[in-house]
Amino acid sequence: MKQSKRMQAMAKKAPAGQALPLEEAVGVLKSFNTTKFDQSVEIAMRLGVDPKQADQIVRGSIVLPHGIGRTLRVIVFAKGDKVAEAAEAGADEVGGEELAARIKDGWLDFDVCIAAPDMMGLVGPLGRVLGPRGLMPSPRAGTVTPEVGKVVKEYKAGKVEFRNDSGGIVHAVVGKLSFDEPKLAENIRAFMRHVAGMRPAAVKGQYVKGIAISATMSPSVRVLAA
Repeated sequence: MKQSKRMQAMAKKAPAGQALPLEEAVGVLKSFNTTKFDQSVEIAMRLGVDPKQADQIVRGSIVLPHGIGRTLRVIVFAKGDKVAEAAEAGADEVGGEELAARIKDGWLDFDVCIAAPDMMGLVGPLGRVLGPRGLMPSPRAGTVTPEVGKVVKEYKAGKVEFRNDSGGIVHAVVGKLSFDEPKLAENIRAFMRHVAGMRPAAVKGQYVKGIAISATMSPSVRVLAA
């Protein structure tokens, strides 16, 4: 696939095959900010895990120090006093059967789905719709929880979820290209350290094999592991 002149020009700024210290890599990435819209910044970490082994799955979430530059739309499945708790925390939608019916009818205008444990009997059948889109509530991700208010606040503050893909790579949004360099670097470093600290006991050999950052419309820049 032929690259545009813009992409070719940016690619020349990124040292081919060379990993840079984080602050330097962020500086190179920031130099790619030539579009009229505020591009998202993503990190990709290639891990030495076997994705086929359940005990080597790397999955979790983290509240980034400076958020991700946009407010997530959060819905909550709850009943009783948990309804008010979720609403007061800033949930965009809170409900039960009527919320499940809307999702079954194709409504998916949200980024995060949280459920109280006693609602999973209702939410479970929605797995066919929510699962493929990465929206299914999960205890491991912290989105099935009795502390719905706390978790809503975390996502509104910039919490991101991640899980390694079939190639052993973890992807996540870590901010916007408009962030100043220290804030963007701090977000990226927090994510890198968090994932590095999650090394499964079953992994042998090198765990973090490669790290790269990129923007929505930019080449990637390799980063030295911390």
